[in-house]
Amino acid sequence: MENDMAMTDMLVILRDLPDVSDDINRLATEGVVVRQPIAPEKDLVANWATAHFAKGWGNEVEASFNHQPVSCFIAQAENKILGFACYEATGKNFFGPTGVLEEYRNLKIGKVLLIKSLEALKNMGYAYAIIGGVGPIPYYEKAVGARVIEGSERSIYQNMLKRND
Repeated sequence: MENDMAMTDMLVILRDLPDVSDDINRLATEGVVVRQPIAPEKDLVANWATAHFAKGWGNEVEASFNHQPVSCFIAQAENKILGFACYEATGKNFFGPTGVLEEYRNLKIGKVLLIKSLEALKNMGYAYAIIGGVGPIPYYEKAVGARVIEGSERSIYQNMLKRND
């Protein structure tokens, strides 16, 4: 994560994820497409994540492009990215980072990106997933029944080099 705050990880049971097909269909009628990007879009998606969120998140987006299929989902309207979500970018079975432009957060784009990513992890054979370095704990508790992993403040992020720029 990009700051010095201790962040905690959360665990999600993948067996009973919420159905977001109605939200996906509604978004489609509003011109929003949720999909996995392809290799030629790597710089566009990574640079967008860096510009709107954090350099470290852009690096994680780049790492997600090393998988086939790309372990990232984006929400777009025409030629504009509205949000993204990665999985297995920093660690096996980890969800994140994820972000949606503030003006689009009331459309449930974030929830759709979250569920699509968790479904991808489930389809890879995982029974559980880890949401790494969580900020909004109540959001994930409500959205997917995630639970804080006790002692996870000391996680894969604990000795990460901090940016000075």
